[in-house]
Formats: sequence, C-alpha cells, structure tokens
Amino acid sequence: MPMVSSASHTPSVSSPAAVGADRQRGSGFSSRAEIALHGVYEISKILAVPNRLETTLSNVLALLSSFLEMHHGIIALLSEDGSPQMVVGLGWTEKNAKIYFDRLPERAIGQIVTTKMPVVVGNVADNPLFDDWSAAEWGEASRVSFIGVPIKDRERVVGTLTLDRTWDAQSTFRLDEDVRFLVMIANLVGQTVRLHELIARDRERLMSAQRLLAKELSETMRPERDPGPAGIVGDSQAIRSVIDKIKIVARSNSTVLLRGESGTGKELFARATHDLSSRRSEPFIKLNCAALPESMLESELFGHEKGAFTGALAQRKGRFELAHGGTLFLDEIGEISASFQAKLLRVLQEGEFERVGGTRTLKVDVRLVCATNRNLEEAVARGEFRADLYYRINVVSIFLPALRDRRQDIMPLAGEFLRRFNDEHGTAKTLSGSARAVLESCFFPGNVRELENCVRRTATLSRAAGINADDFACRHDECLSATLWQGAISASSAMKIIPRPAAPMPPPPLPPVADGNEIPEGSSGGAGACPQAATCSAAQGDRMSERERLLQAMEMAGWVQAKAARLLNLTPRQVGYALVKHNIQVKKF
Repeated sequence: MPMVSSASHTPSVSSPAAVGADRQRGSGFSSRAEIALHGVYEISKILAVPNRLETTLSNVLALLSSFLEMHHGIIALLSEDGSPQMVVGLGWTEKNAKIYFDRLPERAIGQIVTTKMPVVVGNVADNPLFDDWSAAEWGEASRVSFIGVPIKDRERVVGTLTLDRTWDAQSTFRLDEDVRFLVMIANLVGQTVRLHELIARDRERLMSAQRLLAKELSETMRPERDPGPAGIVGDSQAIRSVIDKIKIVARSNSTVLLRGESGTGKELFARATHDLSSRRSEPFIKLNCAALPESMLESELFGHEKGAFTGALAQRKGRFELAHGGTLFLDEIGEISASFQAKLLRVLQEGEFERVGGTRTLKVDVRLVCATNRNLEEAVARGEFRADLYYRINVVSIFLPALRDRRQDIMPLAGEFLRRFNDEHGTAKTLSGSARAVLESCFFPGNVRELENCVRRTATLSRAAGINADDFACRHDECLSATLWQGAISASSAMKIIPRPAAPMPPPPLPPVADGNEIPEGSSGGAGACPQAATCSAAQGDRMSERERLLQAMEMAGWVQAKAARLLNLTPRQVGYALVKHNIQVKKF
C-alpha cells in the first residue's frame, strides 16, 4: 500500500496526518496488513462518534486520504430510485461534490450498483466505461485509475465509495490491496448508514407518539369553558347562553331567526351557526334585505337570465344558487315588502325558484338564517308581515342580548377593538384606569357597534399612547348617542349636541301602569326620561304634556308602538288609543 506525503509536524496517534507521517517514515508499522488494520481501526473510531452523517462521512474521507493517494474521493448515498441523496467529497462542499459525482460515467456507477461488486480500472483511457469521461483536469498525467466499491446495507446497495488517482513516473500502486481495504471501509460505512436510518425512524416514531399523546391529553384535559366560536368576544352568562344555543341549533338544518337590537352582532352569530354546522365547508352567503329595492332584491336572491331587464347583459346566479349546500343569511328580513314575502315563501316551502326572466325551475339545498330587530309579531298583527312566512322563518328564535345586559363583556370587547386598531395602524395604545371607568359606566344604546366606534374614535384622536377619560367625546359634550335616544331634535332647527356627562347611568325604573287609557301625567320615568336619564336636556322641564311625552316615546322607539308602550309602561292598545286621541300620524320607514 503506497505512502502519502505529509507535513513534518508531530500530531497525535489517532490523527490521519500522524498515520500518514508514520507510513512515510516506515517506522509505525511493519507490514501493509498492519497499516490496513490500523486504518480500519481509526475509521471505526470516527464512525462510532455520534455526529451528523455528513460530518462523519467527510471525516472518513479525510482519514482515507492519509492511507491512499487519491485525486478525488467521493461517498454518495443513493435513494430508492438510484438518484444521489447525499454526496460528500474530500474538501468539497456538498454542492461541488454532487456536481463532480454527476460527471462520473453513469455506466461505471451503474455497474457498481447492479453487480454489487467493486469496479477497478487501471487506466480509464483504455476502458469503454469511460469513453465519454474527460480527463483534461489531470493535466499532463499519463495515466488515471479509478476504483469504486458499493456501500451495502445487508444485500441492498445504498451508496458508492469512489476514488481516482493519477500516475507519474514514481507511482507504485497495488490496486488489489487498495480495493480490499476500501471494501472493508465501505462495509463499515454501510453499517453506520443503516444505524443512522434506524435512529431517524425511531426518532420519527417517538415524535409521532409524542404528538399523539399530546393530542389525547389536550382532548382529555379540556378547559372548563371552551373559547366559543371565532370572533365572538365575551364570557358573560347572557352571551354563554346564546353560544350554547347556537351550538345545539347548528347540528340541525332548521331555519334560525336571530333577534335583537341593532348592533348586537347578528351577522357574527349567523356565521357561527354556519361554522359549527356540518355545512361549514360549503359557502356562507349573506344579504342585507333592507339595503336593496325590491326589484334588485329579487335579482340578487334568485338571479336573472340574459336580457331579463335593461342592463342584464349576461346570466347571473342569485344568492340562493351560490349558497347551495351551505348557509344563506338574510339580514333585516322584516323590511321586505308584502309582494316579495310571497316569492320568498315559495322558496322556503318548496326549495325551488326561477331566475328573473327564466322559465326553468331550479332546486336548491340551503340552510336559512334570518335576522331582524323588528317586532315581527306586531307586524303580523298589523298585516305588514305574512303570518305563513313568519312561521316559516321563526322555527328557532334566538334573542341576542343588548350590551347593557352583558356589561361584564364591555372591557373584553373594548380590548379586542383596541387590539385590532393597533394592528391596523401599527400603534400600541392602551386603556388607562380612568378610561375603563368611563366605558364600564356607559349605557351604549348602540350596543357593540357603538362601543367599537367609541373605541376607534377615541384611539384615533388621542395623542398619547395611554387613553384616559379626558380623551372620550362624552367628556367634551360631543357624543351623539344621547341625541339618538332622546329623539328631540327638531327638523326645522340645526343639530344641537346634547350635553352628556362622563358616567351616564342606566335608565331608572318606569312608573306603574295608570288606570284607563290615559298616559300618566308628570311622570319622571315615562317618555320624559330618556334611557340615559342624565343625558337629557335640562330645557325639557320636570313636566311635559301628554302629547309631548307620547311623541318623544315614539321617536325613541323608532315609531314602533310596542317599544313606545314599554317605555311608557303601557299596553300597545293604550298607545294606539292615545295616538288616535291626539291625531298623531305614525311615521313609516
């Protein structure tokens, strides 16, 4: 076995350079067999060290270079299809090593893998396996030899160990001895590769078992309360009760009617009903019925054919078709006209309809969720809403609580709205203790929508990072909430901002019902008291006439007699008599 030139320093015995130096001096070993045995021992020590496989193989090649004179040395591990999976070269990066390996004759590498035997070529210039292999990079070398041995895992070839060397006038190589030495090294490398694969498989198996165990533990150790549907913030008893109903209702395909004041989040709960149902993977389509006139509403819901009306340039699918298999949310269902109610009733009864301008009957499978802030029972009694449609949509009624009925949710909601504001604007604003006191004491007649607007407006106008009580509009008599609820703005006069204290209180109790059909005179708790009593104008006086109190209550109730009756602590019949008595025309919206 040939010797290799080395530097003249004195490293440790286990160092490859030391082995090469001993071989050069001839003082370390007495025979080639001893040299090979020592080489196997040194390489086995490298393979026994726990390390990354690439690092281990690179160290093996470095040690081999001290025992064998080689120009290039490559260890390539192959995948199942024969493509190189990992390529390590002596002193090369993995990328450069792979480039050189790809240049090796495919026939030579293929013969090693197929025959599972070494390939030894004394002179590549005379061997047909290397017909297309350029040897220009070896310069003036008169002869280039090649040795390749398979790396096996039992009987399966998992890689190759190859080297090439150049001959000059002083070169004396024993190729047969070098091949035997490389076969022993390749066997050791194959066992190491197999060990690494076993460890990797065991590690993956343990990690999979750990993930499965963590999942089982998370399922068995659930929190006492589940966080609820995404987007719904609050942990009050009122909101938890609604969420529990939504979870039960979502299991079926029954029509749901969401009821509550404006701003309570009906669309959010409609979305939760869809997300918790078996239709969650299908479309969720929504439409605000009050936002469109009847002619456009019919086209939006049922679609239209090309040329059905002016501007219908192409066929268009309606919301019912788009929601097929999923959920259709109709907001403000109480605002549709009587004629359109009849058209909608047929779809709900039969599950079929025709597009506007079309004759073909279409069938759909849609889960319907409706929402309204109107008193549909009263509308049915007045003949404004069809009773048969009412019974179709009012299968499961869910009343959403007003924010004043879930006051403990005010601060979580305010914190969430402020977080969204900070995310959108890249700020880090926070609520101080005084700001929390203002929010917790406010009545918020506009419910969650008003709270969000209040937080966003205050965060926008505040100059400091910490929001305090003085940043709120109500501290500067600029809050319009009281104006909306008092309903005392005259159409002939300019808008006047009604003063509002920093900590308005909830409305006082209404007075007891008066006998007969008269509205109680001089009552401080009837229509003369706005829901935020401290926010009403002082010019109103302690006493108002019966007509004035009736008008104020109707304005506050949006001209809904049932609501006005609740504000006056009367029955709807008494309010109706009073409207006739004072010749007050009911406004229609």
